[in-house]
Amino acid sequence: MNPSSPAPTAAAGSADAWSGAGRRIFMQEVGPRDGLQVEKAFVPTADKIALVDALSDAGMAKVEVTAFVSPQAVPALADADDVLRGIRRRPGTVYTALVPNPRGAERAIAAGADELNLVMSATETHNLSNLRMTREQSFAGLAQVAAMAHAAGVAVNVSLSCSFGCPMEGDVPAETVDAWTDRFVGPEIGARGVTLCDTTGMAYPTQVVALARRFRARHPGTELTLHFHNTRGMGLANVLAGIAAGADRFDASLGGLGGCPYAPGATGNVCSEEIVHALGLMGYDTGVDLAALVAASRRLPGLVGHDTPSQIAKAGQRLDLHPPPAGFDAIRARALARDAA
Repeated sequence: MNPSSPAPTAAAGSADAWSGAGRRIFMQEVGPRDGLQVEKAFVPTADKIALVDALSDAGMAKVEVTAFVSPQAVPALADADDVLRGIRRRPGTVYTALVPNPRGAERAIAAGADELNLVMSATETHNLSNLRMTREQSFAGLAQVAAMAHAAGVAVNVSLSCSFGCPMEGDVPAETVDAWTDRFVGPEIGARGVTLCDTTGMAYPTQVVALARRFRARHPGTELTLHFHNTRGMGLANVLAGIAAGADRFDASLGGLGGCPYAPGATGNVCSEEIVHALGLMGYDTGVDLAALVAASRRLPGLVGHDTPSQIAKAGQRLDLHPPPAGFDAIRARALARDAA
């Protein structure tokens, strides 16, 4: 089966309609960049490298290692060059980095990025607020960076923020998303992949299905990634909706870290271990060692200095069993004695 094709259909409401049946889903980790960039505590370089290595060992298909941005703008990622140069490269894992401009692209290429992730917003207000540029100005910059990447033989992905809604402008017409993604895939950028981002947690399942199907119909040969936040508790539902629409690549963040500064009350990205846990139970093949992923997540509070949203890190996997309560043998003995009386 083409990995970008939807699973065979089944009657709505049937058990088969919810069965992954071994279908491959590619999990892409954004925690080292999207998660750590908003943290107040600086995570030491060696710990960042160890975190990325742990994610590689767990089998993540792609890891967004860092962002090559101004250290003054994002001090948490001031060590981007050292981190990307210092990680252990696992065959089969793609190591990507966010780059905002040509200088960032030069640094990322020199440090050995497999892919450059370029970002702009679907709405003018969010783009101006986040990037201090109009959308056309952003696009012109992305085209320049893409040309540098292609010349160096490095792949390009473009992430379109606010694809599912803008906290300042509201609903984003699907036609707007179509217009920008057409340009990303076209000759000016030549992106290998496009990420539709639910930057502020406004997506809902039927919208996800519609937008993902539109993209797949327009660009069947382009990698599609869906990037969800769990701001309103619909993260997992949106992932399942995306899968139903034929998507097979999903960004997620270890421990559920992350968030957007322009979305009041926003929580982090969908949680990597929660998504892997759910998809594994449903029969999907994520290629991820969940136990290793959970172990890495449980080390996060010590790195960032606070608890994380991850429910799997707290509660464990569904079949992580626990001993009976204290005094259980006496309880059982009394119950059996009653039967014998």
